[in-house]
Amino acid sequence: MITLPRKLIKSKMKKGLKIIFVIWFAFLVSFLTSCTGSNEADLIVTNGRVYTYTWDDPAADGTPAASAPFKEGVWHPDAAAVATRNGKIIFVGSNQDAETFRGANTRIIDVRGGTILPGLVDSHTHVEGIGANLERVDLTSAKTEEQAVKLIAAHLTHVAKGEWIIGYGWDEGAWAGNYPDLKLLSERAPDHPVVMQSLHSFAVWGNRLAFENAGITSETESPEGGEILKDQSGNPAGILLNRATNLLTDAIPAPGREQIKTRLRAGLNEMAKSGYVAVHEAGVGQEQMQTLEDLYLDNELPIRVYAMLNAREENLLRTWLKRRPFVPEDKMLIVRAVKAYYDGALGSRGARLLEDYSDTPGHRGVSGETYGFDQKLVAEMIHAGFQVGIHAIGDAGIRETLDFFERISADEPGAAAMRHRIEHSQVIHPDDFQRFAKLGIIASMQPPHAVEDKAWAEDRLGPERIKGAYAWRTLRKAGVRLIFNSDLTGSDHSVFYGLHSAITRRSKDLQPPNGWFPEQALTTEEAVRAYTVWPAYAAFLEDETGTLAPGKWADITVLSIDPHNFNMANAHELFSGKVLYTIVAGEVVYEKDLTSSK
Repeated sequence: MITLPRKLIKSKMKKGLKIIFVIWFAFLVSFLTSCTGSNEADLIVTNGRVYTYTWDDPAADGTPAASAPFKEGVWHPDAAAVATRNGKIIFVGSNQDAETFRGANTRIIDVRGGTILPGLVDSHTHVEGIGANLERVDLTSAKTEEQAVKLIAAHLTHVAKGEWIIGYGWDEGAWAGNYPDLKLLSERAPDHPVVMQSLHSFAVWGNRLAFENAGITSETESPEGGEILKDQSGNPAGILLNRATNLLTDAIPAPGREQIKTRLRAGLNEMAKSGYVAVHEAGVGQEQMQTLEDLYLDNELPIRVYAMLNAREENLLRTWLKRRPFVPEDKMLIVRAVKAYYDGALGSRGARLLEDYSDTPGHRGVSGETYGFDQKLVAEMIHAGFQVGIHAIGDAGIRETLDFFERISADEPGAAAMRHRIEHSQVIHPDDFQRFAKLGIIASMQPPHAVEDKAWAEDRLGPERIKGAYAWRTLRKAGVRLIFNSDLTGSDHSVFYGLHSAITRRSKDLQPPNGWFPEQALTTEEAVRAYTVWPAYAAFLEDETGTLAPGKWADITVLSIDPHNFNMANAHELFSGKVLYTIVAGEVVYEKDLTSSK
């Protein structure tokens, strides 16, 4: 046994105590830092009217929950400030308590009474179209053929002879009773192929040179689910409807990858400017998908993208069958959904109906295997873990889509938990509302469509069927989950327009005074939830976002006005609202220049 000298033992004991002291002191510093310095917020948004939406959902008739900050008919914010760190919310509460999170490097945003909401989500978009529209002739103001052609003619001086001219935005629903032909357009623009896409993309109008370039002649047969309008001599008259639109649009020179990237950047930045922290991009094709992945890998996505793969592209779906859903840790780009198509649009009489169109006896819309989707392939995608959203507008289209989901649920036990969606869900037979709820199908709808279509929708459907159209309240009472969106670029994507449409059922010119079928209107709370809380559920993200609470993503929208206490009498004031800030993962991706009058 080795015995150490007493002096050496004392020396080692002192050294040991010193080491213990150093370790203890380091621990104390670390502990104190965790109580002070590490609590420092990256961002504090203060002096706001915060609505956290952490309270319970309202009743089916719109009555706020007992836990809601709603007293004696008036909404009150349930907080004043939000603090964030590392992309997450760390505090929601009073201005005074938020100050405890202020540090030397904390950015403070004083919103001066602005309204702070969970980040807005547009859950059905086509954002590349926003960027593409910057390159096109805007026809949305045209009410007549002459006005539309005049806008095209004015654009001729900006392009070289022979270049394609693309227009967009003429209203196929409003013009359906009197479609234009190619004569006037061909006379005014004889040296350029001209293609004019309609507001909702279910009709396209072209001149003679465009039809010639596309090879569309009197011998060309209409594809299944589409129609080529012809003149008395059997020649193409200038208008293609529904699935036939591709005959002309496919002839347009395809954009390159860089052009697609430019368009997507422009579209996503516009959505950030409009207050949206995320979009559900409906019908992403191969080129778009690769470009979105490039933007994601280069950290260039300003807002979150929930991509829905285009079911019309078989190769794309088969590629993703092998890859499986893509849900990265930061969830800035998620690929776990498929967008399929069942029928056409109501305005162009393409929506598939159970009975004849009231204004076109003998016609019930379009559908079919080549128009719609490969049901076997889409079923494989579901089996592989993909959610499916199916475009269906007419009552027959919706019923047959519900039949498809019902068959899938019988064969695939987990299918009912996949939160499948029916995009648009416009015209529903009374017997089918409960089927949505039973099958767990989400109704993905556009408030602006109701107020834009009201001028002709009843003519298409008649006085009885119209009662089941754009029926938001009926869906809510049936227990159906509902999400709201714009389907841009077909409608104005302003959330103020969306909220106004939802709570008043009136158009921008405030017509009709009492609302169009006002019994189907929603409350402001329900409408806000349909742009925030409920889309979070639709994207399987309710644990990460949709409400403002510690631990949730720091995805926040700040508005200049508080929409909660608007009603029919003062709702027009919503149109004066502005987006002040859009915050994604704690980063300010848009802030309004408060020195600007715009």
